Amino acid sequence: MKISVSVSAALSVVFLSVASVLGADDAFRLGVIGATTSHVPAFVKTINNPDGADIFKKFEVVGVYPGGAPDNLDSWNRVHEYTQFCEDAGLKVYDTVEELVENVDGILLESVDGRLHLEQAKPVFAAKKPLFIDKPLGGSLRDVLDIFKLSEETGVPVFTASSLRYVKAYQEMRNASPIGAVLGCDATSPAPLNTKHPSLYWYGIHGVESLFTVMGPDCVSVSRTFTPGADVVVGVWKDRRIGVFRGIRKGEAPYSCKVYGEKGVANVGDYEGYEPLLLEICKFFETGVSPVSKEETINIFAFMTAADMSRKEKGKSVTLAEAIEAAENEKQLTVTITTTDRSQFIWNDGSDEKTLELDDLEEAVEDALEDYDVVRYILDDRAGIPADTLSKALEHLENARLANYIY
Repeated sequence: MKISVSVSAALSVVFLSVASVLGADDAFRLGVIGATTSHVPAFVKTINNPDGADIFKKFEVVGVYPGGAPDNLDSWNRVHEYTQFCEDAGLKVYDTVEELVENVDGILLESVDGRLHLEQAKPVFAAKKPLFIDKPLGGSLRDVLDIFKLSEETGVPVFTASSLRYVKAYQEMRNASPIGAVLGCDATSPAPLNTKHPSLYWYGIHGVESLFTVMGPDCVSVSRTFTPGADVVVGVWKDRRIGVFRGIRKGEAPYSCKVYGEKGVANVGDYEGYEPLLLEICKFFETGVSPVSKEETINIFAFMTAADMSRKEKGKSVTLAEAIEAAENEKQLTVTITTTDRSQFIWNDGSDEKTLELDDLEEAVEDALEDYDVVRYILDDRAGIPADTLSKALEHLENARLANYIY
């Protein structure tokens, strides 16, 4: 889908505001949403290092909103440690995304749980602040499509990428291959699973993005073979080239690519840390232009979603177009569930508001699922219900999808 003239004009307004900030005496202020990943201390240390690359001197990470998803221990168990790191590094800790956004010029959305990204990004889009969203861009293909739709509607630029994209050898294969035109690629990476995410979104995305970096954006179909120890996903590109992703869950799991070219075969892929990605992120904040196209990013997530569809169909080939169409047609209901000081729950789905007891939550979700494919819920727990009640509530809401947690 092409950006309309009006959206392009809106984007230029955002770009001018970015350029004007960077031209001022003060640094371009960055805020972090989601102190739940090791990327946060790594990014803060690199950008705020006074002895770092020249481009980093134009930027300063100044604030953080902790965030976190209580039903995902890979998120919830990290938030205290990384929030404390940020506070010790001199960042101001904000109670809400909105407060953070008001006091910065751009956003690094770092929540490790991709389900939260769409809702956490909405105040950023509304405030016209450019944002980088760490992997995975969203918790579903529909979320990814909705994020790009918001970007176009508001004229706010958005960029996402795995740090693996900027391994020098992958970029070289993409732009100036030493082995001639790339005819195919086999990419590998770790692929541990997280039950709250589509299977490859959680970590397999690194290897999938490596594959797309080398092969380009135009994959049309995939088929998948799954075992507990590994995944093999075979993609067919528009020009009939074949690209393979192997996700590894047992044994040694390197980041690597074997690239097949017209003039030879090369094994590439030594990981080079976060700095190459951070250089691109800072360039993005300078220019307002993402170095990765919307179409390529959507196809990366459609590839992973189609792989899940193929698994359900016992390895049948599934087109990316099928995956995108299914996501676009998905009937969703988003519910805000607000806790009370009596440990009750106010359910508001936009057309109906009702007060529920703890044991009523599961039935409310099941009733909603009779009319919708997916029930997303925002859990507003600023009342601070007891931990055991929260845990039981999350169990009752298991068949719905957490979209944000506010506390």
